[in-house]
Amino acid sequence: MSSRTTDEKLVYMANQIATFFESQAEGTRAERVAEHLRSFWEPRMRDRLFEMMDAGQAEDLKPLARKGAEIWRAHGQAVPAHSEEE
Repeated sequence: MSSRTTDEKLVYMANQIATFFESQAEGTRAERVAEHLRSFWEPRMRDRLFEMMDAGQAEDLKPLARKGAEIWRAHGQAVPAHSEEE
């Protein structure tokens, strides 16, 4: 049985996604994280992650995971490629 809380699991999963996309082409990584969140995460999972970010409870998020989540929240979907700050 895992000792992680649900919130910790969300951060862990977001970080795993970011780790995968870190090996992808620069300039599209954050958008691809955002697209993954849009395509595969249930709305309640995304909403909880956003709540945690707003409350300062997601400090263990990798910068790429945070950027992808912020893109999703701001645009409701992945934004066009090459919008990531390099």
